[in-house]
Amino acid sequence: AGVVNRFVILVSLPALTLDHVHRLFKVSIYPVAMAWILFFLAAVGFVTVGRALGWSRRTVGALLLCAGLGNTSFVGFPLIEALYGREALRVAILTDQPGTFLALSTVGILAAALCAGRAVTLGGVGRRIFSFPPFLALLVALLTRAFAYPKPLQLALHYIALTLAPAALISVGLQLKLKTRFLKMHRVALSIGLIYKLLLGPALVAALYLFGLHQTGLSTQVTIAEAAMAPMVTGAIVATEYGLDAELANLLVGVGIPLSLLTVPAWAWVLRGV
Repeated sequence: AGVVNRFVILVSLPALTLDHVHRLFKVSIYPVAMAWILFFLAAVGFVTVGRALGWSRRTVGALLLCAGLGNTSFVGFPLIEALYGREALRVAILTDQPGTFLALSTVGILAAALCAGRAVTLGGVGRRIFSFPPFLALLVALLTRAFAYPKPLQLALHYIALTLAPAALISVGLQLKLKTRFLKMHRVALSIGLIYKLLLGPALVAALYLFGLHQTGLSTQVTIAEAAMAPMVTGAIVATEYGLDAELANLLVGVGIPLSLLTVPAWAWVLRGV
């Protein structure tokens, strides 16, 4: 899984970002804002429920990092491409890079450190953001939008980007860990986390975007579908690194990803025509 992960992060994702974002005519704030909205709603909800149920900070932190953030790239990109076509990936990238990834790297790391009782430095957060190749590719793509890439480079980026979907799905498959003996122990927190991530969270985003902000069309459909993606694999890794509830984090990912293969297409069906 490590080798496939590195290939996706170092090669496939940067190529996809350069290929699609460079050709964006308009960058909308709404796909970007989705991940931040979900995270802050999760923070309020999980802290409130955690206090009521007597959860530890380790449990709340694991829920926040995994169920407060979605798997918008490794699972999200292949699903979005399958449901909406390749052009929809332009919107999906915006939900992921300046959305989910940046949220994890800033407020996510801050939340992990607070729940683990650790200190956070601005330099450490900055290094995490600017050492992530897909984020650097996003900056390059945005800065060079005024210039046309040479044809050979366009073709190379296009074909390299095609490796993302199979590589990402292989990576997720290799990382899935489902230990049934932990299911009973964590059933309440697991259920609440998955209900929020797969159902309640995207429903709140849909209500805000469709009825509050009056946003419609493909971009809104893709944004809401990305809001419904499974718990974040990288969030589970960070939760483990910070000594949070690793068992719960792995369960959220291990149960959430297979469930999302049913719930995300269901959301796409509900949203058709909006």
